[in-house]
Order: sequence, then structure tokens, then C-alpha cells
Amino acid sequence: MADYQQIKKELEGIAVEDNPALVKQKSRDFYWYSPILKAQLDNVVGDLVVSPKSEEEVIRTLKVAYAHGVPVTPRGGGTGNYGQAMPLSGGIILNLMNMNKIKAIHPGRVICEPGVIVSELDKETKAHSGQELRFHPSTAQTATIAGFIAGGSGGVGSITWGGLRDLGNILRLRVVTMEAEPRVLELSAWDLQKVSHAYGTNGIITEVEMPLAPAYDWVDVIVGYDDFMDAVRFADALTHRNGILLKEVAPIAAPVPYEYFTRHKPWLKEGQSVVVLMVAPHSMEPFASYVEKMKGEIRFRSDTVESMKGIPHAYELAWNHTTLRALKLDPGFTYLQVQYPGPNHVEKVGRMVEIFGDEVIGHLEFIKFDGAIQCSGLPLVRYTTAERLEEIIRIHEENGCPIFNPHRYTLEEGGMKQTDTVQLAFKKETDPKGLLNPGKMIAWDNPDFDFKAGKNYLFPGLQAFMET
Repeated sequence: MADYQQIKKELEGIAVEDNPALVKQKSRDFYWYSPILKAQLDNVVGDLVVSPKSEEEVIRTLKVAYAHGVPVTPRGGGTGNYGQAMPLSGGIILNLMNMNKIKAIHPGRVICEPGVIVSELDKETKAHSGQELRFHPSTAQTATIAGFIAGGSGGVGSITWGGLRDLGNILRLRVVTMEAEPRVLELSAWDLQKVSHAYGTNGIITEVEMPLAPAYDWVDVIVGYDDFMDAVRFADALTHRNGILLKEVAPIAAPVPYEYFTRHKPWLKEGQSVVVLMVAPHSMEPFASYVEKMKGEIRFRSDTVESMKGIPHAYELAWNHTTLRALKLDPGFTYLQVQYPGPNHVEKVGRMVEIFGDEVIGHLEFIKFDGAIQCSGLPLVRYTTAERLEEIIRIHEENGCPIFNPHRYTLEEGGMKQTDTVQLAFKKETDPKGLLNPGKMIAWDNPDFDFKAGKNYLFPGLQAFMET
């Protein structure tokens, strides 16, 4: 067992917390969206929370942890959904929220520390120079920028800009290694692939440089359709109108909007599916004309309501906030992450609706993927058993709709990419003892793991928690 009293002594001058209740709180994310992860990860807890205020304090912390052989799990706002920031082997939770300075804002780019809250970053860049991040998660009010890079894939704005995996959507990262003498690496261009969406398994991000776009006072709009597939066809056609500037396009099937978007209920119609949108103010007139042509019904627009006080942003109805709003009122739901590859993505959505009906309730996000418009899905699933969930996943995949499984906590089985040889080699170089966020990269722990076996990968370090 590690000597945490000694570790605390060696970390003197850095904020450290070992109060069990606070440590437990910082050991959690939104893993409970998945009934499967809830059962697996409920007992996971770290030993110590360390909250550095500078890169120098990060280096000191990693050096001490390395000397004691203690795992380190980095954490931002804890808004992830599949245990990305949960310490599967206990140890130190590296809370990066105190590293929240915005260092410089230039035309087209911003440089900041990892713990800046995404919405704060947007607020500052907008006030300073009329710019905003190209895209952000629906958790922008609580998520940190480095947490988004390490655990996210795309979000509000991806209809125009694609995802974090697209070259140019992250400009530069500073990363500290987990070695006897930690090094600071500067990564850009292709090298960013090594740490983006890697859950902090191969380096701690201490500085971020992101590209910016012109900021607009986006208009939140909800368009109603009596039939979900009409809503989907409208969304698809709209996203192909090159002259209308959009930031968010999310078709969501009934009964979700009327039942679970409680603050918007006065504007919604029971039994109606909707498309939740963010439209640039100068595009509103052509947009409204197009809605009329497509026989949609504008149910809500933020530029005509008396006050938006108490009404959530449109983006807080979309992405995984849709799931959250449903779960708050009906804990019987879970969700999936689906890709509907184009060009026949609309047809694929229709097929899934036909097969599953009300068991899998449609929720799509239109995005740009490899330069082409298609949609991904975060459908709500009425959960019955783990076996049925696996069957639903299998049926999607048999119909050409790949699943990025949110009921797994490893990179390879969940996230938007496989661990590749480059990432694995980078981990060997930056984390030779495998102490950074252990258990999240299967290829590190078990090179012979069979991805086709359909089994959950239960990281050895997690066995202790499962047995308590």
C-alpha cells in the first residue's frame, strides 16, 4: 500500500484533499447514464485529490506519484459519460479545475490552461474579439476545455466544423509525461492524435491552443413535425442549404420533447417530434422561408420570447442533455451512440425506426464527417436487460449503423477511435509504468484481448472494487 501521509508531505504547498466524501465526489462522472457501468463502477473511489495551480505543480505531483508507484487519473469537470475520469485503481485524482487562466486571444485562436470552463472561454473570447470556439459539448457550462479534448469527439457546431479528430480543430497541446523526471512535450498537427480522445492515458494536458470562429448571437429555434421521419428529412435537406448558417441541428422523436423538455413545454405540442436548432441571426429570414417550404412549424424562437430567463439554451436540449432530461424524469432510460454513414443515412435512420419503434426513441445530431454531412445518433433506449441491449447493438451493426458503445469504459470499446499502434507506442514512451488513468486502454493491459468476443473488458485493478 502507498504511504499517503508521506505523499502528502512531499506535495506540501500543493492543494491536497483526503476527506473521504470529497474524494468520492471527485471520483465520479456521469457513468450512471449506463445501468451496466453503474453496476461495474459504483464502488470506484480514489485515495487523494490533488489540485495543482500550475504546470510546475503538475510536474511535482507526477514525479512524487511515480516515485511511489501511485496511479494518477486526470479530471476536469467530470462531465464524461463512461467513466473516463474515474480512478479504476484508486490513487491520485488530479483535479485540473484550478488551472483556469486564459493566456492569450489572437485572431483565429486562443491559448489557455486545461481547466478553463468551456462557456467561460467562449464568453471571454467573444467579449475580447467577437470570436467563439468552433464547437463545444452540450455540457459547456461545466466541462473544461482539456476534458473535452481528452474525452469528447464533437458537439454543438460540428455541423459546420466536424469533430476534434479533424486536422486543425485543435492547434497545439502541452503535455506532461509520467516518468521519474517528467518531460513537457509540445504537440501539434498529426501528433495531437496521440492525446486527443485518449482519456489522459498518455500525458497530462497543461496548455491548450484552439482555433476560433466568428461569434454570433445564435437564435434557438424548435421546429415541430407530426412525424419523426419528416423532421429527419427536413433536417437533412436544411443542412445541405449552403447559405444558411447553422450551429446545431438535432431531430428528436416524440414523446421526448413534450414529456421531458419541461421549460419549453408551453411552446411544444404533445405527440410532436421536433428539430432543435441554432441559427445565425442573419440567416433567420431564409431559414423561416425554408421551414415553410418544408411544411414545418416553428414552435419556438429565442429572438421573439419576452425573456430567456430560466429557459435552457437550445444546445442543453441536445447531445447528451437529451438523455439527461429524460433520465431525470424516467430512470428506465439509457442511450446508445450510433453512426449512420452517408450518403443513405436518412434511409438507415428510417430502417432503425421501423425495427425498434418506441423501444429505441430517435435522437439525431447532424454533423460534418470527413467533409460530408451525415448524422450520428444518441437514441434513448428503454432499458430492460443487458442481453437485450447487446441485441439492439448487434441489430444496428448488422444494418450498417456502427455503435460507439457508451456502456464500456475503455477507449477501444467505446470512444470514437481504436487505440492504434502510435497511441500505444506513445504511452510506452510517456507513461512507462502504466500509471496514467490505468484500465482505460486495453491494448496496454492485455495485447491479446479479443475485441470480437463481445465481452466487457474487466480491468484487473477494478476487481478489488467489484469484490467489496
